[in-house]
Amino acid sequence: MFNPFDPEVRRNPYPHYAQLREETPVLQMGMWIISSYQDVQFVLKNPQLFSSEAMAGPQGHAPGVIPSIITMDPPDHMRFRSLVSRAFTPKMIANLEPRIREITHGLMHAAGRSPEFDLVEKIALPLPVRVIAELLGVEPKRFHDFKRWSDILVDRMMRPGAPPEQIAYEQAEYNAFTEYFRWAIEDRRKNPSDDLISALIQAEEEHQHLTVDDIFAFAGLLLVAGNETTTNLIGNMVLALLRSPEQLAKLVADPSLIPSAVEEALRYDSPVQILFRFARQDIDLGGYTIPKGAMVWPVLGSANHDETKFADPERFDITRDASGHVAFGSGIHFCIGAPLARLESRIAMEEMLPHLAAMKLPERPLEYIDAFFLRGVKRLPVLLPEPAMASMPPSPMELAKLIRASGTALAKESYAGVKTLLRRGLRRGDIGIL
Repeated sequence: MFNPFDPEVRRNPYPHYAQLREETPVLQMGMWIISSYQDVQFVLKNPQLFSSEAMAGPQGHAPGVIPSIITMDPPDHMRFRSLVSRAFTPKMIANLEPRIREITHGLMHAAGRSPEFDLVEKIALPLPVRVIAELLGVEPKRFHDFKRWSDILVDRMMRPGAPPEQIAYEQAEYNAFTEYFRWAIEDRRKNPSDDLISALIQAEEEHQHLTVDDIFAFAGLLLVAGNETTTNLIGNMVLALLRSPEQLAKLVADPSLIPSAVEEALRYDSPVQILFRFARQDIDLGGYTIPKGAMVWPVLGSANHDETKFADPERFDITRDASGHVAFGSGIHFCIGAPLARLESRIAMEEMLPHLAAMKLPERPLEYIDAFFLRGVKRLPVLLPEPAMASMPPSPMELAKLIRASGTALAKESYAGVKTLLRRGLRRGDIGIL
């Protein structure tokens, strides 16, 4: 019997997915697990049959919980997404490229000082945290709070339970998260800036505005989805390349394949493995009748390995046409942050690529994150026989520091030289005073 909570399944779910697709593509085991590409697409593209309210958790929206764009059904979803899209625009995302590149370069430069480092901790994790934080206008000193809040929000989703002290701690952290963002929203109303929160406040369509709750919910979604999934995408992509030396060699020889490599990484080891829906009525699917109100799990990771859609799906191939993968979902809920995740991953790969060929994976088992519906390694230790720092040019910030330091040193040297000449002149009587 398929068990998504089994540690063995979570280490490598793909053989188990293949068995599901072959034997029971629609499996009832308390929830209904949907594993074929065709059926997953059917679930995702028919919101009139399958409600996204299930994304709020097994019981749907609890009293007092603010709905998010991923938990909304039409028509509320259409209104919210239209307003958010007016602020979270392709132009805003494209304008982030220079800053994303600067952040990535600095992270890689700092990590490359050591012959061994954790690529998740040093690059894949801090990059999206900083990008989302800066996009929302959060001050740098809160970056660590961002990651901690993200971890807690993910951990609270779909978890069967926790000790009372853990629940109390997480509630206190959630209250801090709520208090901070509500303060930030009110502050931007009074003092608009060029950040996303200010843009969301100003978004308007047919005299409709986003409420404080709307903006808070979207900030929370970005915090979780924008950080956790991009971290997993970068980590999974690097891991796949290091485990496929021939594919890495192709990429090093032809960096123009980087966008294709990102899409293949999304397909091959999807950062989000499972989504959640409620059946809105009795639905016939795959020879079964899914009853109204039942929990339905469309398994994205399985759909992306379906042999009827992707030839030889267990092979990681950066030259593959991976279009049609459902790593970002499908239909009206296609991930609104997909362009940002693709941009961050492309730039990360461009900055890391000159050093990837020298990286090696140490001989030790990898541990995956605890959320069964997400996929990514907790840590990705890599070895660099020769630290990358020696061959890496300084980042713009480091270059500015070097210029300031060298300028100060030259000034001191010049001053010391002038003093020496003056003293010599004084001793010879050429100068009357010093």
